Amino acid sequence: MTKIAKIAYRNLLRYSRRTMLTSTLIIIGIVAVLLFIAISGSFKQLMVGQITDSMMGHIQIHRKGYVASIDNSPLNLNLNHKQVKKLKAVLAENTKIASYSGRLKFSGMLSSYTETSNIRLNGVNPEKELRTAPLLSQRVRGKKGSKSEPTLNPGEVWIPEVLAKGMKLKIGMQVVLIATNKDGSVNGTPLVVSGIVSRMTGPGGKDGYLNIKDAYTLLRINGDEINELAIRLNSLDIMQPAFKNLKQQLSQVKNKKDKPVFEVHTWAKLSPFSNIANIIDLLTLFVKIILMAIVLVSILNVMLMAVYERIREIGTIAAIGTSPRKIWTLFLMEGLFLGVFGAVVGSFVSLGIIQFLNWKSIIMSFGRQENLVLTPSIAISEVIITALIVIAISALATVQPAIKASKLEPVDALRHF
Repeated sequence: MTKIAKIAYRNLLRYSRRTMLTSTLIIIGIVAVLLFIAISGSFKQLMVGQITDSMMGHIQIHRKGYVASIDNSPLNLNLNHKQVKKLKAVLAENTKIASYSGRLKFSGMLSSYTETSNIRLNGVNPEKELRTAPLLSQRVRGKKGSKSEPTLNPGEVWIPEVLAKGMKLKIGMQVVLIATNKDGSVNGTPLVVSGIVSRMTGPGGKDGYLNIKDAYTLLRINGDEINELAIRLNSLDIMQPAFKNLKQQLSQVKNKKDKPVFEVHTWAKLSPFSNIANIIDLLTLFVKIILMAIVLVSILNVMLMAVYERIREIGTIAAIGTSPRKIWTLFLMEGLFLGVFGAVVGSFVSLGIIQFLNWKSIIMSFGRQENLVLTPSIAISEVIITALIVIAISALATVQPAIKASKLEPVDALRHF
């Protein structure tokens, strides 16, 4: 086997121009795939991080039936004090949860005394909300020139940027929030604008925030009521097992009609951006298929040409007693060497380019979020899997030409011109 490998290696060097051309095609293909995986994967990770860490959290819990009418933010589907207490008891025992924040979401009217507009509001506990959605603070702009972060104390409100511009509202101005409670009564409360929330693409991008105590006062709610609980896990990588475990636990909590009280959803089920993430994964798969096609066609073409050009050579080694099996192995080795060389060099070139891109820092925008740094990265396992696929495809592409070479009759091969 060692001698056959040496002969295969020398044959590739003998036809150096064709060997380098084929190897270059394989290298370009594997570099393109690995760079696409690294950049698209990093963009996906950044996008998901912006969505989960700015507003949604990793997992959300609602009362059964709430999500079906979530656009209307119905107050009649709030979680009451007992249900919230039960929920917190379950979450407190879960070691996979880093933090959670209860929210009271509702629709209302925002008045500047001269203009009035619709607004979606989130009543939150500021400390818990910023632990659960840590990037939210980066979206909130406070008083110009102030070095401290905007506060959300009782009596203050953060309004979305689109309303601030349309109604010409500034930090420190007083506004009135008007909302209808569960009983149908219309209530209002004056608040001071302490922050302006920059807009993001997607759900939650135009929401305002107020202290949950003010939300209770405005809606005349007594007790600890919420209609959404956002959860931040220790890591996004454990989302699926944590989700399944939490869903199983909460499914055991039943109401008087013996039906589940809670419904649990991951951010992907609630955000349309999960479709973009799925498209990125699909594009990655298509790029891998294209790489396989490039390698398959390149190797197949080279090996078929090698068989055609070396028919007399094949006839000679067959006439001196070389078995068809060894001839078949010889050509298989040549294709395998091409694949290994292209995969190894392509992998190292890709890793070098990825490091260079990280050093240069790719700056991009996402929605209204600017100066986001894209840091391309790729798991070593992904590099190894891609390289192994290239090597396997290279060997596969060589099978047919190798079989053709091994079946040549020595007499017919020696007559070939």
